Amino acid sequence: MGASPFHVGFIRWAVLYACASIAAPAQLLMTGTGGMVRLFGTDLAVLEMKEPRKDLPCHVTPTKSAQLGFDLKFHGGYEVSVPMKELAGNENLLTIIFRVTEAANPSEPTYFIQRVKVPEIDADAKGDASFYGGFDLGEGKYKIDWLMRDRTEKVCSSYWDVEASLNERDSEMALTIGAGNIRQSDTEFFRQEPPVERTGDPTTVKILLNYAPQNPRSSAMRPMDTSALMSILRNISRDPRVTRFSLTAFCMQEQKVLYRQENAEKIDFPALGAALEKLQLGRVDVAALSDKRSDVKFLTGLIRSELGSNDRPDAFIFAGPKIMLEHNIESEALKEIGSINAPVFYMNYNLFPQVTPWRDAIGNAVKYFKGFEYTISRPRDLWSSTSEVVNRIMKTRSSRIAQNANQP
Repeated sequence: MGASPFHVGFIRWAVLYACASIAAPAQLLMTGTGGMVRLFGTDLAVLEMKEPRKDLPCHVTPTKSAQLGFDLKFHGGYEVSVPMKELAGNENLLTIIFRVTEAANPSEPTYFIQRVKVPEIDADAKGDASFYGGFDLGEGKYKIDWLMRDRTEKVCSSYWDVEASLNERDSEMALTIGAGNIRQSDTEFFRQEPPVERTGDPTTVKILLNYAPQNPRSSAMRPMDTSALMSILRNISRDPRVTRFSLTAFCMQEQKVLYRQENAEKIDFPALGAALEKLQLGRVDVAALSDKRSDVKFLTGLIRSELGSNDRPDAFIFAGPKIMLEHNIESEALKEIGSINAPVFYMNYNLFPQVTPWRDAIGNAVKYFKGFEYTISRPRDLWSSTSEVVNRIMKTRSSRIAQNANQP
């Protein structure tokens, strides 16, 4: 039986008097020759009976309605908690097996397995141990049969239905997983994109990505933030009308350029990921502390160098969370860039636009260049803004070519 890495579940040991450390559980997609999966007869019997069991006391909270992520995939899953007193004693091993079956295709379930290593736990430990697992879905209705057993073969089982569906307003969105499909969760944010067959004349975009958390005071990048920012890049890179890419990734909190890629046929996500892994949020540069205007100086210099460079793309696209600075970029500095003869866009990743409804430093710069700003708070915003951005780029490019052709 082959297996491939799946979702790494999160574990939380809520203990009142002491904390136990354990290894994060790896979840695997179970596959086999001809699609068959080998299960212990007892496990299969539990799944087939569809009668909840509590030999091993646990509480399962399933996701009844799959959530659409910025990656344009539906995400289903569960959280399970076990009283610490049930795990007290020497090391234990919890084995979770569950299957996901499309309601319209009951003969072809997809099986997953997850193993949780439990450390030695004191007999008087209190609280619950909790962790979760997940999977990705296309549109459809699904049935989940789930069980967990420990080394003594005590079993907890649960069964539920989940639906993944777009509302009428979102029905035109192109999802990345086809209807009725079941996939292992993709937690590799920087995997390479499949090849895209590009069409039309050469069209180049320069992307300036602010790789920073949604909360400017955060000392770490949340997976949600990384997923959203990479999804913005991926949606742009998947449009076949865009043929070449330049990318500058920077971190406003660090006031540092992290990665550059010039005039390439595709965005090199693995190389980008390797560069971003070196980011250490929370470090404060002594020189920056001594200069209260260091942040605006950094951003001003970055915009001037990127928009004022000799290479002339068909569009400039800023992307990332808002940058709220104490001082604004001076208009005189932007005037020095001169005419850039290309549209400027800002895809602002902002989960809570009502909290900061005013323009940020990049928004003001984009407005100066008569650009367009889009707020991305939901997956629909990402899909619609990407389509509109590329449509505007192609329209502006065609207009410029026509003007040049009519000149004597």
